[in-house]
Amino acid sequence: MANRESNILFDDLFTITAIDSEGKKFDRVSRLHAHSSNFDMSLVLDYNLELYPLYVGDTFTFVLASSLSRGGMVDEENMQASWRPGGISKGIDEDYEYVMHGRVYKFDDAADAKV
Repeated sequence: MANRESNILFDDLFTITAIDSEGKKFDRVSRLHAHSSNFDMSLVLDYNLELYPLYVGDTFTFVLASSLSRGGMVDEENMQASWRPGGISKGIDEDYEYVMHGRVYKFDDAADAKV
């Protein structure tokens, strides 16, 4: 996990155990099921398979952050209006190949949770 001054709320390495196990609902979106190596957690995630193809058995780093700006502080003076391609970004998104922005749809807090 990240330190207190960071905007990173959670990070772990996940291994994909299944993709579209309940069937395919959308053309360009797949739903993966993955299991983490450090925190023994399960993850269900919808992603754009055309932009970032993934396969069963692949491992990836999943990071949940409160902001894309480094350190969580938004520097309005140096912030660029555009986000990739062609835009200059100085945020944590530069550290990763695939970035999604939005809200967490569902969070299940299991009774026997270890985290």
